[in-house]
Amino acid sequence: MVAYELKNKASVTTQGEHPADAYSAADRDNRQLQRLGKKPVLKRNFGILSILGFSCTILGTWEGLLGTFVNPLQNGGSGGAVYAFIFAWVGTACTFVVLGELGSMAPTSGGQYHWCAMLAPIKQQKFLSYITGWMAVMGWQTAFASASYLCGTEIQGTAILAHKYYNAEAWHGTLIVWAALVVSLLANLIGGKFLPRLEAVILVIHIIGFFGILIPLTYMSEHKNTDEVFLQFLNSGEFPTQGLSWFVGMTSCAFAFAGGDAAVHMAEEVNNATMVIPRALLMSVGINGCLGFGMLIGMLFCLGNMDDALNTPTGYPFIEVFYQGTGSMSGSLTMCSIILIIAVCSVVGLLAATSRQFWSFARDRGVPGWRMWSRVSPSNQLPMYSVLLTTTISWLLALINIGSSVALNDILSMAVSGLYSSYLIVTILLLVRRVKGDVARYNDDEDEIINLPGKKLVWGPFHVPGIWGIAVNSFAVIYIIIVIFFSFWPTAMNPSVTDMNYSVVGWGGVLFLATLYYVVRARHIYTGPVVEVSL
Repeated sequence: MVAYELKNKASVTTQGEHPADAYSAADRDNRQLQRLGKKPVLKRNFGILSILGFSCTILGTWEGLLGTFVNPLQNGGSGGAVYAFIFAWVGTACTFVVLGELGSMAPTSGGQYHWCAMLAPIKQQKFLSYITGWMAVMGWQTAFASASYLCGTEIQGTAILAHKYYNAEAWHGTLIVWAALVVSLLANLIGGKFLPRLEAVILVIHIIGFFGILIPLTYMSEHKNTDEVFLQFLNSGEFPTQGLSWFVGMTSCAFAFAGGDAAVHMAEEVNNATMVIPRALLMSVGINGCLGFGMLIGMLFCLGNMDDALNTPTGYPFIEVFYQGTGSMSGSLTMCSIILIIAVCSVVGLLAATSRQFWSFARDRGVPGWRMWSRVSPSNQLPMYSVLLTTTISWLLALINIGSSVALNDILSMAVSGLYSSYLIVTILLLVRRVKGDVARYNDDEDEIINLPGKKLVWGPFHVPGIWGIAVNSFAVIYIIIVIFFSFWPTAMNPSVTDMNYSVVGWGGVLFLATLYYVVRARHIYTGPVVEVSL
């Protein structure tokens, strides 16, 4: 095995470890990465607590649900929203189990496109891997833009509540989005080494903030009865059936769980990634699912006047619900402040994950200008060019809000369709390989290149064996197909030109341009994950 000399052995030393033990742990992680053909170039600063905080903050299910739960309310009603959330939670959990298995097999920042390359038939692996990479790029870039937009406009909505004479303009929201982007950029470039500590702190705020909002809200608000919450169904979109309306509204619950693979794209900065990554994925969906379900039930019982909530000038019904429930301006603003703090921190984490995914794809020559975007700064060992490009893309997408907030909502749908399209390809390929028995048992003692195109497929230390693995994998495939299909639907049966969901156009446009670039250039230089080391 080629020797790899660690430059900063002390940087991985944790409390209670001797330097030699820390070196051994870091050496083991780097050896695992080398078996995947990759040269370690990023610092491993994340442990289980910090990466769990990172994953939970980016998922931000209970916070994200507050910003988007108007859609399942309109298409599904209170009862529909409850069951839609449960369906999305179970489907996401199954999907995360599969992603956890793949992340344990190949813990690289590339994630989906690397997994596709190692699982696909050899004749199709190059193109399928390339398209999967572009679906992930589209999903993550639009997810970051969507989170930035939600953060900025939630700040603006809180300002509207606090100052009733404030004349809100769309361009004000865009400026606030830009401010959030600047904060996230500085946090990543200047305070990058403190990011793991920040994420651990935010995990605490994420959990304590939940109770800080839910307890006063449920204590001070008037409550609806159980039938109104669990048995009330609406079809405001006037779809032919209530079931169809429910599926359309369900996609917002799926968005509240989107971005679960964030920890995967930080894998090359995580200690003991083969086990920590799947644990972080499953723990984050468990924690966020419980908190999200609790917040949804609390909000539905305390909803008050639904028309006032849906037509609030703040643009976000949860802000109006806070004010109606507490009857206190200072109380509702304090509750909103908790949401805003977590929203800003979520944008910081999303920039890190999005830039790492893009950097990894550029490292394997999947994007134009890959030589520049794949550079890592020698001063801080961060992919600075990818961080700057990701920020610039969201900065430009925020301009759409000035012309149409509805158009920017389509970016949110593209985040769902893009991310879940990349999930779909790899979950199908793994299911086929799993049924055929093509993946060997885990063996940490081998010293050979594994889990690359044409190489031996080996399970990681996290694996669901037998019929249970097949069942979970199969349900994940079904769930992902449903989410992708309905993410392209408008929220009403007969939409106007301005209300139409154009995300399918954006999704198809990215797919077309990526294919065009593949035909013209990428097929000559992209071969899948590049083997950077030899064993």
